[in-house]
Amino acid sequence: MARQQERARRTRAAIIRSAAVEFGKSGYAAASLNRILEGSRATKGAMYFHFDSKEDLARAVLETAVERYRASVERWLTRTDLGALDVLHGMTDEIALRLEHDIIVQAEYRLIIEPDFYRDVQTGGGRILGRGIRVLAVRAIEQGQLRAEADPDRFTRTLAAALAGQRYMVDLFGSRVDLRARFQEALEVMIESVATPEWGEKFRKDGWQIRARLEELGLGL
Repeated sequence: MARQQERARRTRAAIIRSAAVEFGKSGYAAASLNRILEGSRATKGAMYFHFDSKEDLARAVLETAVERYRASVERWLTRTDLGALDVLHGMTDEIALRLEHDIIVQAEYRLIIEPDFYRDVQTGGGRILGRGIRVLAVRAIEQGQLRAEADPDRFTRTLAAALAGQRYMVDLFGSRVDLRARFQEALEVMIESVATPEWGEKFRKDGWQIRARLEELGLGL
């Protein structure tokens, strides 16, 4: 029984991954179930055992992407060995890595800009990232890294919009855009506008304390 359950889990995961590749490449309307089946090496029966329709499959991709956003954000929020702004840097750097290398997260970005799934942006990965940014902005104020009068909501809105804009630049300029560098640049501009002099002096001396690592993302699925 356990072996059958594991086989079913792997089959479902393979179909979701193949669907993410297809949705990311072709969009939702033009995506082909036959190409998804070919990429997953699953049978049609297996696909319809796990998913009722192409829409159901697309929503599974969206849900899997949200789980990955949540895992990244929550993992960084539990860090107590770093100051809040270094944690924020690590978290946004990891999201950039996912947008560059995680086919599931890439597919979510493609799906939520389509009419069929536009409403899903309200509960998507961007919303989870925004919540994480706000938690860390409040924490940075409490730790004396951001000025006491800094507005965490304004900080969150502006940084989240800047990161989304940098991701959009990838569609315009392709591989010429180093997304991790662009995310870091947007973060530094935002922080410099509201950071305390003490944090700024330390940052100019020491720089960022940590970066995300690709091998920690668990992209084997």
